Amino acid sequence: MSELIHLELETLNHLSPQQAFDILHHVPSALLIDIRSNMEFLFVGHPTGALHVAWIDEPDWCVNPHFETEIRQLMLGGICDQGESTPPIILICRSGKRSIDAGNVLLKAGFHNVCHITEGFEGDRDEDYHRNSVGGWRFRGLPWEQC
Repeated sequence: MSELIHLELETLNHLSPQQAFDILHHVPSALLIDIRSNMEFLFVGHPTGALHVAWIDEPDWCVNPHFETEIRQLMLGGICDQGESTPPIILICRSGKRSIDAGNVLLKAGFHNVCHITEGFEGDRDEDYHRNSVGGWRFRGLPWEQC
C-alpha cells in the first residue's frame, strides 16, 4: 500500500478509486460497501466483491433507517469500537456525494476508519451530462461486475 495513504480514525477519509483499491488489496479485512440503490448496484454494476447496503433506496427514496445496524452486522456485531484495530470501512456511491453523508452518520455513531471514494463508481458528469468519462471506479479501469 502506498506510504501516502494514512487513515484517520475520527474523520471521514477521502480516497481516490485507486487508493481504495490498494487498501482493499493490502488489508484483507477492509470492507468495500456500495451504498447506492438496489437498482444501481444490480444493473449499473458495482466493484467486484463489494458488499451492498443501500443508503437511500426505492420505493420511497428515504434514508435507510437501518443503515447503521446493517453496517454493524457486516462487521460481525460491533467491532467498530476497537479503535485502530477496526478494519477500514470504504463506502462507494455513484459520484462520491451520498457516501459523504453516509460516512458522517457512521462516524457520529461511533465507527472508526471510515472512508469514502471521492469519485464514486461512475464519477461526475462531463459537459455532455454523461458519466463514466471523467472519473470513477469504472472509468479508472478497476475490477467491476454487473448482473
